[in-house]
Amino acid sequence: MMSKLKKISGKECIKILCNKFGFYSVRQSGSHVILKKDSESGKVGTVVPMHAELKIGTLKSILKLAQVDEEEFISFQ
Repeated sequence: MMSKLKKISGKECIKILCNKFGFYSVRQSGSHVILKKDSESGKVGTVVPMHAELKIGTLKSILKLAQVDEEEFISFQ
């Protein structure tokens, strides 16, 4: 099945993860923002580069690290 993930900016990605999935920004290292979230299974974290446009592969990796379902994320894009 083709992924319907759209190219979005790092800023948009962070906004969605924080507002819809309960992540919060921990710190920033250069152009990379580190996000964390406390879940039932412990802490979950991911890293989002603050690029104007994230490549689809990069976005997939961010969501995989964040343990966020792609379909669910798409519904907020």
